[in-house]
Amino acid sequence: MPAQELNDNRAFLIEKVIKNYSGIFDKATTEKVALLKRDKITRPAIYIGTGTCGIISGAKSTLENVNRYIAENNISADVIEVGCNGCCSAEPIVDVQLPGKTRLSFCNVTGDKVDDILNSVLHHTLLPDQVLGQYKQPGQEEWPNIPMVDQIPWFCSQRRSILKNAGIISPVSIDDYIVRGGYKSLYKTVLNYPADKICEIIDQSELRGRGGGGFPTGKKWKIALDTAGDQKYMICNADESDPGAFMDRAMIESDPHRVLEGIAIASYAIGASQAIIYVRSDYENSLNILNTAIKQAKEYGLLGENIFGSGFNLSVSVRQGAGAFVCGEETALVASLEGQRGLPGSKPPYPAEKGLWGQPTVINNIETIANVPGILENGPSWFKSLGTKSSRGTKLFSVAGKSVSTGFIEVPMGTTFSSIIYNIAGGVKDGNSLKAIHLGGPAGVCIPPANLDTPIDFESLSEIGATLGLGGLIILDDKTCMVNLARYFMDFLQNESCGKCIPCREGTRKMLDILEGITKRPKEESTHETLERFKGVVQLESLAEVIRDTSLCGLGQNAPNPVLSSLKWFREEFEEHIFDRRCAAGVCHDLRTFFIDVEYCNGCNICQKKCPENAIIGSLKQPHFIIESKCTGCGICFDACKFSAIYFK
Repeated sequence: MPAQELNDNRAFLIEKVIKNYSGIFDKATTEKVALLKRDKITRPAIYIGTGTCGIISGAKSTLENVNRYIAENNISADVIEVGCNGCCSAEPIVDVQLPGKTRLSFCNVTGDKVDDILNSVLHHTLLPDQVLGQYKQPGQEEWPNIPMVDQIPWFCSQRRSILKNAGIISPVSIDDYIVRGGYKSLYKTVLNYPADKICEIIDQSELRGRGGGGFPTGKKWKIALDTAGDQKYMICNADESDPGAFMDRAMIESDPHRVLEGIAIASYAIGASQAIIYVRSDYENSLNILNTAIKQAKEYGLLGENIFGSGFNLSVSVRQGAGAFVCGEETALVASLEGQRGLPGSKPPYPAEKGLWGQPTVINNIETIANVPGILENGPSWFKSLGTKSSRGTKLFSVAGKSVSTGFIEVPMGTTFSSIIYNIAGGVKDGNSLKAIHLGGPAGVCIPPANLDTPIDFESLSEIGATLGLGGLIILDDKTCMVNLARYFMDFLQNESCGKCIPCREGTRKMLDILEGITKRPKEESTHETLERFKGVVQLESLAEVIRDTSLCGLGQNAPNPVLSSLKWFREEFEEHIFDRRCAAGVCHDLRTFFIDVEYCNGCNICQKKCPENAIIGSLKQPHFIIESKCTGCGICFDACKFSAIYFK
């Protein structure tokens, strides 16, 4: 953007939009805001979701083809890159808005489909099978027979507060954020309230930390504010490392300025002049967007020295983490920022009293921070009106696994699992049955279908032995092996253990050894191996209790969760693996025994050629046979057979 245009926009947005936080504008301001928001446009606008999920689905090719189409057809149009709207399984998503018409959203728009879709929109002849929906835009003509986006199952049961800009605005445009109410809460905060009043407002809202523990945010801030220190720090933990959880990344890639505004308000509330965003280093796209957003906020005077002339100074920097799972724990994160090995420390003292460089430090995750601007804008009563009595507000979840639709959602606390799975995610795909859901990441728990009507809040989940965690929700169908799943998570946790305390370091290794003994068949098995396996499972439960009670940090204390919950609800699968040496789901390769049905085998010889162990014998055009003692259960023959002649038990 040219310097003069930047200065003009900055002056207009700060004076007319931010400082007039009542939202009541004169006619000229209203018209300019409408143009900046693209509520009214004078030429076509094409929005392309280029978040990580979109890029993986082919959005870069889509973007290239959109630009090519515009150039070849000599069309004057704006092309805007936006974040993901949450429905990741529909990516690449392309929105098209024509002057005077509502904004249309198209799903699964790979590069080869661009020409057909743009031709159909520009000629007003839509292809209904690819239209996701249209957005409500007062004063704009609606497309006939096209549902509104908020009526689509994925969106209609959500309550999008902190995700309201996701997929709508450009994450690298501070103007897009400001014209939709951004930074008004920060202005309102630093010009009207002392720091202790902000802590009180957050405390009144009953916002609890969304990082898993659920500690009251206002109380944590008040502790840091009341603790003397030469320098106070605000740390935003964006180092999500749970398999299946990607909300932090999605928030940064969709609405980074909301995160920055929340950080600025939190820093003001605790008296911090330095804030740090801790992001894992392999989030390259997120890092670029964050650094751009910080630069823009500095240019607009929203970060840096004397913000809004209030005397409040704030420096925000981004620090990259190596992706260690244990650095999600507060004290390990602090150690990492100090240049030390990311090892957890003993508590108390807590970081709010003695954290980074021994100074008072507040650590909140992105979702917690993203709630703050809305609370300051609408008041604590508004936030308390959402959710349940013990768990206020909304909660972000990433929905992954075997559901029809996958992505990230925002629902009021108290929503049930069944509502998420069947009303939002569309149920289990391929017509399979739901076996369980896994909640809370690798240290989370499995929840059986019998508990699907449990309200999702801190207390209700505790009653069934579950934890909320970051909000990673994995849908498991009847083809999932719960024993192998427990082994996978224990392998992850054992690898991620920092090794500082013996119970976690040695205990998780022993639990993994027991699980691997159950899911694998040794080359030579003695007669008492079954008894040894059974004894191992018996030891799992007592070993888990020791690890829980004696580990130093949350990683070790929660490491046994996936194993114990699987044992509790799916013990018969463990017994099947132990006694029958059989995996009904066919997932544990070492326990699969393959057979050839002679009625279907035509002796094509393909399986024999593909077998790496020479375990298949037979003559050409004659039925073949598998030598069980040689077969390793790799399944290559099963995949190679074109006649469904090979099966396993």
